[in-house]
Amino acid sequence: MARILLVPGFWLGAWAWEEVAEQLRALGDDVTALTLPGLDPQDPERLSATLESQACAIVDAAGDSVALVVHSGAGASGYMATDLAPERFSRVIYADTVPFPPGFVLHPALGDAPDFPLPATWAEVEAMGNSLAGLDEATLARFRERAVSVPAGVAGRPVTLGDSAARLKVPTTVICCSFPSELVLRLRDSGEEPMFHELRNLDADYLDLPTGHWPMWSKPVELAEMIHEAATR
Repeated sequence: MARILLVPGFWLGAWAWEEVAEQLRALGDDVTALTLPGLDPQDPERLSATLESQACAIVDAAGDSVALVVHSGAGASGYMATDLAPERFSRVIYADTVPFPPGFVLHPALGDAPDFPLPATWAEVEAMGNSLAGLDEATLARFRERAVSVPAGVAGRPVTLGDSAARLKVPTTVICCSFPSELVLRLRDSGEEPMFHELRNLDADYLDLPTGHWPMWSKPVELAEMIHEAATR
């Protein structure tokens, strides 16, 4: 059994992990899914959320020791959480995301806008590099209905990290979905894409789960099995 904390990416709340959480509990794991600050539509102060407040929320939810699973944009706040309290994480599992390097901005084109909503068309979502492979119309409709805009303090601010190298010692697994691991490793080593730079500092395991950018919906059973195996190593 493992204690597992599931954190979704942009526009999503804890609800996004329902199928994966069910599968993990069937495997005997103790599972919590977290809605990050700024992504709760009922919170009147949500637009004041920042990457820092999200990182603190992850640390608080982790307790003494947990396997942290982060998806998409949560790779930023998740990595910052391991910088704040590396001792609280038995492993970090990046699901179609990476530990973003210091100074990286998730959505630099945001400008002075207060938030970053889900784009109006799925073509725009795909144009941003987000594969919709494996998602049917019902899933896309639920996604759009429940999507919550991302505050500017999260989407448009740089990742910040401290000077300690302790976060680099947290066991790390990268589950590659949109991009195969072969490509991720090539981008890591070549330095072509800044978002992959921090991987050069980590001794990570790389696993392939060929699907789109939302594997918790397109392949929930397979994703849960991979998370369980990594978390119980």
